Order: sequence, then C-alpha cells, then structure tokens
Amino acid sequence: MSKRNLVVLTGAGVSAESGVPTFRAADGLWLGHRVEDVATPEAFARDPALVQDFYNKRRRQLATVHPNAAHRALAALAARWEGGFLLVTQNVDDLHDRAHAETPPAPGFDLIHMHGELRKARCTTSGVVCDCPDDLETDHASPHHPAGRLRPHIVWFGEIPLEMDRIEQALSRCDLFLSIGTSGAVWPAAGFVQAARMAGARTVEINLEPTAGRRLFDEASTARRP
Repeated sequence: MSKRNLVVLTGAGVSAESGVPTFRAADGLWLGHRVEDVATPEAFARDPALVQDFYNKRRRQLATVHPNAAHRALAALAARWEGGFLLVTQNVDDLHDRAHAETPPAPGFDLIHMHGELRKARCTTSGVVCDCPDDLETDHASPHHPAGRLRPHIVWFGEIPLEMDRIEQALSRCDLFLSIGTSGAVWPAAGFVQAARMAGARTVEINLEPTAGRRLFDEASTARRP
C-alpha cells in the first residue's frame, strides 16, 4: 500500500451498530435527559450526582457492547497502512481501542478521542487524566490534587474538543480524508472536510443516510452491504 497520509473521522453511526445509543433521539432528549442537564459544566456544578450517575450508567453499558464490522475493518486497514494514519473519533466509547487491541496497527497509526473517553476521568483542579473503569462518586476526591475532584473525561457543550492542534496538522498534510458514520454538522468536525480539501486531499463520505454536507466530498456512499 502506498505511503500516503490518511485521516479518518468517525461518529455515532459507527458505534450505533454495536448497540451504543446515538446522541439524541427525535424528541431532543439524550437517554431521557435534556442535554443541558447532563452535558454542560454548569450541569455538573449544579447537580453533580445526576451527571455522575448518567455517565456511570453509560460506562457500565460498555461492558455489554463489542466492536462491530466497521471497527474491525478500520483496525485491519490501520494494520496494513504504510503511511500516516490518524483516526479521529467523536465517540466516547472504547470500541475503536478494543478493535485495535485485537488487530495491532502499523507504526504510523494514532487515535484521538476528540470528545473524551467514558473510561477515563479528569481532575477538576489539575486537569490530570486517569483511567476510570468503575463508577465515580458524587464528590469523588481526586488523587492528583487535594482540592480537586474527579469528573468524567468528556468534552461537554461549551468546552473545546481535545487535540485540535494535532488534528489540524494532520488534515493540513493528508492525502485522503474519510468521514464515516457522522452527519458532519457539528463544529469543529464539520470543517474537517474543507481543511482536507484545502490540502489537496481526496475526500470520501460513508454513511447510511445522505447528509447535508455530502456535496463537499469527492465521493459519497450511502449503501449498506447485505
């Protein structure tokens, strides 16, 4: 395989096939909650018990789901890709991680969870991130700072997505950009295809349903294989 730089963006549609609920239902609720009540810094300050319980339940659910064909296909691609390969996921589950643990990637591969990870926690004072396989208590003391407590390592509304500098650098030199299982409607990820196009990359969208931004791609596929 030629040594080209590849950037792949994945969204909720990839993990939905494994049984992970997508972000919002048709009624605008997220697993029965208003987004403002469980996915903002203000919500955590106002009702930490509700927020911790919400993410504890989502974290426990990860034990019941497994990587699907899309995760495994990307892992297989990463194992044989000879150039740079950055996989950027908007998903906070660990299904990509598990797929790549089963099929180790080539040396040029890297994975960024731009919206954080359910199985990690972050100190509210020091910002140190640590593994978090179990439940977090309402006022979970941080081992990293005496004045800190642990919060879910999730990018909430009003917060800046993670590793944006690295993502932008990869997009500026990529030869191929794939967008898989995401509407591409939420910024800053919505701007990735334009950044890739400016770098001269070929751009491909793969989704089950047509998206509003498909006209920005060189190629768009909405076919599901039988």
